[in-house]
Amino acid sequence: MIDICGIGWIDKEKYGCIAAGERVVYKDSSVFDGLSKKIFPHPFKNFGRLDKTSKLICYAAALALKDAGINYSQKQDMGIIGANDSGSLESDLLYFKDYLDCGRTLSRGNLFIYTLPSSPLGEAAIHFGLQGPLFYTASRRKPLSAIMTMASDMILSDETSAMLAGLNSEENAVYLILKKSAVSGSNFLCHESKIKAIAGKDLTFNGLIKKFSDLRKGQI
Repeated sequence: MIDICGIGWIDKEKYGCIAAGERVVYKDSSVFDGLSKKIFPHPFKNFGRLDKTSKLICYAAALALKDAGINYSQKQDMGIIGANDSGSLESDLLYFKDYLDCGRTLSRGNLFIYTLPSSPLGEAAIHFGLQGPLFYTASRRKPLSAIMTMASDMILSDETSAMLAGLNSEENAVYLILKKSAVSGSNFLCHESKIKAIAGKDLTFNGLIKKFSDLRKGQI
């Protein structure tokens, strides 16, 4: 069996950890970059150059690791899988606009980096020292269910001992830590089956976070 050991999430006004019952309101989106000192326990080199999606994913991943009681100061056998329904569209548009502004001759390399939807996951893997598989998947229909299945299969086939799995949009992100039941430890939140039951519902981001919070309260 697979257990969920921690869940971290962030949107344009709030962030939190589900198992710990943590919820922080920051309201002013202009301080978004400034959250790095509060959320990352270790300095994130060149965090300012990341695109918005990468920042969201790295914030949510850091909060999930914190929620699961995992210190990422050392490299670890953990993979990451992420999903959204727009790929890297926002970054693609920024890159092409910059290309036009530069006379159709060149564009900034820093923008080009993020024209692949897997790039934000790569940034997270580098910072958190993840040594396991890395996957991006696009899905417009129940993406959480799809990535949970893929993440579980990776663990059960011994491709990795744990997975970070999550969703993001251009405004929010949520990531979960999955481990085998035998090694989930004291940070157990719920069995994977309960997350899959939630994943089968048509929920907004806020609705999803509410359902996750209900897990901690024993209401699901």
